[in-house]
Amino acid sequence: MAEFELECRELTKQFGHFLAVDHVSLGIGKGEVFGFLGPNGCGKSTTIRMICGLLTPTSGHAYVAGIDVFSDPEGIKQRIGYMSQKFSLYDDLTVTENLEFFGGIYGLHGKRRRERIAEVTELADLRGQTRNLVSELSTGVRQRLALAASILHSPGILILDEPTSGVDPSSRRRFWDLINDVAARSATVLVTTHAMDEAEHCHRIAMMLSGKLVCVGGPEELMETRIHGDIYAVECDPLFPALAVVQTLPGVADASVLGSRLHVRCIDSGLNQATLAAALKSAGIAVASIEPGDRTLEDVFVAMAKEVSA
Repeated sequence: MAEFELECRELTKQFGHFLAVDHVSLGIGKGEVFGFLGPNGCGKSTTIRMICGLLTPTSGHAYVAGIDVFSDPEGIKQRIGYMSQKFSLYDDLTVTENLEFFGGIYGLHGKRRRERIAEVTELADLRGQTRNLVSELSTGVRQRLALAASILHSPGILILDEPTSGVDPSSRRRFWDLINDVAARSATVLVTTHAMDEAEHCHRIAMMLSGKLVCVGGPEELMETRIHGDIYAVECDPLFPALAVVQTLPGVADASVLGSRLHVRCIDSGLNQATLAAALKSAGIAVASIEPGDRTLEDVFVAMAKEVSA
C-alpha cells in the first residue's frame, strides 16, 4: 500500500440483483491527477462514495494514505477533501461565511482558520466575491467555492465527483487550471467525469463501463495502444448524409461528426483515402479533402465499449 496514496482492491457494490461496481482495483500515486471516466450510471459515483467511506461495499477494500477506509472511517476524514456532484454550499450565507462554517467543521479556528480562508480565497480567485451570497453566484464561481471549501484543511487527497457538470467551457478550463494548481502543491486528485476532453488534463485515466474498469493508463498511452486502424478527417458536403454513407461501408469501425468534418476509423487496410472518396462521390457527396486524423480518447472509449459488448 505504501506506493499509493489511494488504493482499491476488488471493490464491489451490489444493490439487490444489480451489480453497480464489479471488482474494481486501482492505485493512485502521490501528486497524481487521476481521471475516472465513463457515462452516467456506470458506477463512478458509487465507487467514489465507497472510497470516501460514505457507502459500505458488498466486498473488497479501499485504502487512503494506508488507512483501511472501512475499518477506520474516522481516520481518513482529515486526509481527504470531497466535492460531490451536488452543491454542498449554503445559499443564504456569503462566500466567507461558508468558508468559516466549513473551516469550523474541519477543526480550524482562530488565526489558522483566517489564514486558510485567505489562502483558498486567493487560490480559487474569489477575492471579489467574498461578501456575495452563494445564491447570487454563477455556477462556475460556486464550483470554485465548493473546491475551496474542500481543501480548507489541506487534505493530501482531493476527490472530485463530476466537478464541472453544468459549467460553461470557459469556466471548465479555469476550474481545471485550479485542479492542476492544487495537484502541484503535492495533493493527489481523483476526479470523475463523462467528458472525454477533460481527461487530457489527467496524468492517468481509468475508463469504466457497466460497473467494470475496462482500461487504465495515460491518455497518450491509451490512444496509442487501444485504437486499431487508421483515422481519417473527411471534409465533405452534405455532412450528415455523408456520415450515413460512411457508417455502412465494410471496414469502418466507427464514424462521427467532429466539428465540421467526419471522424472515421477504418480497420480494413483496403479502405483508404481513395476508396473513401470514391464511395462518397458515388453517393453524390462533394468531397473537399480526406486527411489522416488525430486519435482521441473518445475513439478509445468507443473501441472499449464495443469490446465489452462483443
